[in-house]
Amino acid sequence: MTTLLEIAAAIQELPEGEVRELSTWLQSYLDERWDRQLEGDVRAGRLDHLIAKAEADIAADNVRDLDEVLHNG
Repeated sequence: MTTLLEIAAAIQELPEGEVRELSTWLQSYLDERWDRQLEGDVRAGRLDHLIAKAEADIAADNVRDLDEVLHNG
């Protein structure tokens, strides 16, 4: 098994273009893992309390426009 230190050392030996390709691949890989984790959390009901709170806030008109939030943040 290759260690993280060995991988880091090998990356430092790559030409810049290959490092950029690796970076793009790694970000895509992490995005896919995040998506699978989020989908699993939704299926398992781990986000139900957040969804219920958002729905309650919407029903109580306790929300702000996204533009307002972004420009007054």
